[in-house]
Amino acid sequence: MTRVLVVDDDPVQLRLTAEIANRAGFKPITATGGEQALAILRDDPQLGAVILDLVMPDLDGMTVMEIMRKEGLTTPVIIQTANASLETVITAMRQGAADYFVKPVSPERLVISLRNAMKLDALEAAIRAEQARKSGTFTRKDMIAAAPSMARVISLCAKAAKSAIPVLIEGETGTGKELVARIIQGTGERAGKAFVTVNCGAIPPNLVESVLFGHKKGAFTGAHADQAGKFAEAHGGTIFLDEVGELPLETQVKLLRALQEGEIEPVGATRPEKVNVRVISATNRRLLNLAKSGEFREDLFYRLNVFPIYVPPLRERREDLQALVDHFIARFSAEAGKRVLGASAAVMDLLNAYDWPGNVRQLENTVYRAVVLSDGPFLEVQDFLQIVAHSSGRDEALRTVQSLPAPSQPVHIDTAVARPRPEPEAVAARDRFLSDSGELHALADIEREAIAFAIAHHGGRMSRVARALGIGRSTLYRKLHEYGMAEGLISDAA
Repeated sequence: MTRVLVVDDDPVQLRLTAEIANRAGFKPITATGGEQALAILRDDPQLGAVILDLVMPDLDGMTVMEIMRKEGLTTPVIIQTANASLETVITAMRQGAADYFVKPVSPERLVISLRNAMKLDALEAAIRAEQARKSGTFTRKDMIAAAPSMARVISLCAKAAKSAIPVLIEGETGTGKELVARIIQGTGERAGKAFVTVNCGAIPPNLVESVLFGHKKGAFTGAHADQAGKFAEAHGGTIFLDEVGELPLETQVKLLRALQEGEIEPVGATRPEKVNVRVISATNRRLLNLAKSGEFREDLFYRLNVFPIYVPPLRERREDLQALVDHFIARFSAEAGKRVLGASAAVMDLLNAYDWPGNVRQLENTVYRAVVLSDGPFLEVQDFLQIVAHSSGRDEALRTVQSLPAPSQPVHIDTAVARPRPEPEAVAARDRFLSDSGELHALADIEREAIAFAIAHHGGRMSRVARALGIGRSTLYRKLHEYGMAEGLISDAA
């Protein structure tokens, strides 16, 4: 549940706004002043949005937004105030407010504003992360990793960034090993410098050495000019060797020399060249097992495995699933030109119950497909039929499709027939002579009920009641006393 900070010094308005947010599915956190609001924002930067009053006794809303901007607190702010002047609106927007409304605000307007602000924040976060990735300044705050199982990963990244120690990142495919490597680079002394990625499993075996270390003109057929390798390209920065376990054994020898001596020997060169490169490697297989089986050099394994980091799979960090889904929805809906605000509760239950063998990469592609398929403001279960099929089988996926409303075939006006009207269901009336258990009522009970009905039907006129029942008035009064019904009845003189 997304947390929302509501800031207002008026306790009645604070309670009303918090209740609107709560009914809309958000978790409101309240503050009665600007200082308290800033303290909450500093302790919890993952808040979804802030509903901020402009006029407060300690720090007003403008000052709070100014301090937030100086301290790099990027939580989207929605301003609410009793002052509707144009100057106030312009000033608030210049300070970075995502929206603005005047008290009292309708619940619908407030909920829409909250959802739009969160979508905008997710999109801005995605843009910031992409810019940081390209500039080599990717840090912990640019990666969604709030799950407890990721705490050790982030802690090890911070320690590895303080030195040039070789790092080996292990984890299943699609867990985000490259992002972990970028955090190490972006928070160390090589931040902003070259970050060269090499997928060792995608290079043809006969070209691996040339791609990594380069070659000289004439070294082999087709080498028409000198070509710098990836190590030379990463000089002064970081090289990321993805799937390092796929390297051929003959190339592993040269990689070991590059790590130990800090020098490479291009193909066809007569002497080695010095390089200053931080090496971070990754693998989706246990290098120790490969070393034991002889598929990977044992000495190279010990050289790479100086500082191992294990990245847990998505099924072990489900706490990040909601944030990841929101992040991908904001990114892909912007790319596809759609207004998708989020995923329904049923969708999140479905995604949380799935094991995600492809991890974050599979989730990313799944959400992308769902955004493209979606026709509404929220992703629904029918947009994730592949996950339904994997989780519950193909039959369940077909039932989900069949349950969707489908347009009928076109029918010409001349051949259109009236829609069949359902026959009204006959409701079985209870027999007044039988009890609920099916037993026959006693005669006295039946007689008492008949007299009560006659009195109600004739408005308490006893002469008419007696005539309708076919008895005398004296007999009627006697029976009223006998059944305890005489009290409160007004006799009719007629």
